[in-house]
Amino acid sequence: MLTDKENERSRCKSSYGLCTCFCVARHTTKRYGGPFWRGKEMMNMPAYKDNKTGTWFVKFYCKDWTGENKQIKKRGFATKREALDYERNYKIRQEKNLDMTFGEFWKLYTEDVKPRVKLNTWLTKENIVEKKILPYFRNLKMNEITLADVRKWQNEMLALKDTEGKPYSQTYRKTMHNMLSTIFNHTCRFYNLKSNPARQTGNMGKEEYKEMLFWTTEEYKKFSEEVIDKPVSFYAFEMLYWTGMRMGELLALTMADFDFEKNTVRINKSYQRLQGQDYITSPKTPKSNRTIKLPKFLAEEMQEYFAMLYDQTPTDRIFQVTKSFLHHEMERGSEAAGVKKIRIHDLRHSHISHLIDLGFSAVAIADRVGHESIDITYRYSHLFPSKQVAMADTLDKVNASFEDCEEMDDDIDMETVVSEQDKAEPMIDMDAVMGVEDAGEVNRGDTAKADEADKTVKKTVDDAKDVDVIENADAGKAKVVSIGQYRAG
Repeated sequence: MLTDKENERSRCKSSYGLCTCFCVARHTTKRYGGPFWRGKEMMNMPAYKDNKTGTWFVKFYCKDWTGENKQIKKRGFATKREALDYERNYKIRQEKNLDMTFGEFWKLYTEDVKPRVKLNTWLTKENIVEKKILPYFRNLKMNEITLADVRKWQNEMLALKDTEGKPYSQTYRKTMHNMLSTIFNHTCRFYNLKSNPARQTGNMGKEEYKEMLFWTTEEYKKFSEEVIDKPVSFYAFEMLYWTGMRMGELLALTMADFDFEKNTVRINKSYQRLQGQDYITSPKTPKSNRTIKLPKFLAEEMQEYFAMLYDQTPTDRIFQVTKSFLHHEMERGSEAAGVKKIRIHDLRHSHISHLIDLGFSAVAIADRVGHESIDITYRYSHLFPSKQVAMADTLDKVNASFEDCEEMDDDIDMETVVSEQDKAEPMIDMDAVMGVEDAGEVNRGDTAKADEADKTVKKTVDDAKDVDVIENADAGKAKVVSIGQYRAG
């Protein structure tokens, strides 16, 4: 005779079969996911109230990636329904069932992606999703979001204004859409969503490149004189301007990164301050790992700076200041020097433009600043005007050479030209011509060799006169002449 509990388990097995998740109480073998967890079935899931705190909690078993049953316990829910929703959504995520809301999938996406990217990159993603995407898509089912839903969201984003009452920039609009599309791409790749509605809808923005500002060397010198009163500021800006490194790369530098025998500095890390903590990460791109050759004066300046530091170990950061400090110093120095205000990152543009002006190639500059050469060519093409001028001048010379040939042809006395019907067009003996020209160019001033060349040319011409050339049935004998004879008519 089966007990009530055994009868209940038997009914569950016959109706739904065994599952990968098991509850602690009652339906320990009941299948979850999809329609089975709606309505009355959801009411069968257990939730418990903590009498001490007055909050609810759930505990249940699920199989982990090794296939072993693992107990999951979660506390702190204000209501029983919130606790049960958590259990249901957790099991759906474990089963990779897309019958979940966008908000629940965002949690799954976070678990998948956050450990694989830099913290600053993740914080940027998180900020966009939580402020611009989740408010609209949070409660929509992942497998039910359509192109029309994405289009409506785009229209709302296009209507938004910033704190100054201006529409968001084209670049920011593109960034928002790309973030949404990235989430759907992840769903398609790892969770078998059939298509990406954001990609099919199309983007709502485009990349915008703001006008680049940079200082000439004269302007920078005026600025540096105004910040020399603070050594840490002066030497930091010297490194930024004369090496073109990024601010994060500068703030991560240590004594161990410098080699004063070779006058080089190694770039292999970047500094970030996020959520009140200091982080040392890898550089922005793999190309950013590089070694920069320092000009001699800059290497000497950095040795002077090192001599000012006390209790400094080789692995301690040499510029222990914040980005906001450097921004403040940049503004202070610019105002005191009377030069135009630019961003700190514009010092990098200043270095690159300086190198372009000095005639260095895009490939060489890219190696120094940690860019791809194609990026240098594309972003700084407007700083290469001399190449365009040289191209235009060369084309003028080519065109002029053809015009000279046409003018020379017009100067020929047409009365001396025999009709084609009576006499064949004279052929130019290029070997003879080149012989005369080579003798004149190479042996000019050498009388003996010039005479010998003239004899050779004369013999060649005399021999050529004896050659009959048949061009076609109506052609007569072809007369072989030198270029001098041809020009004389």
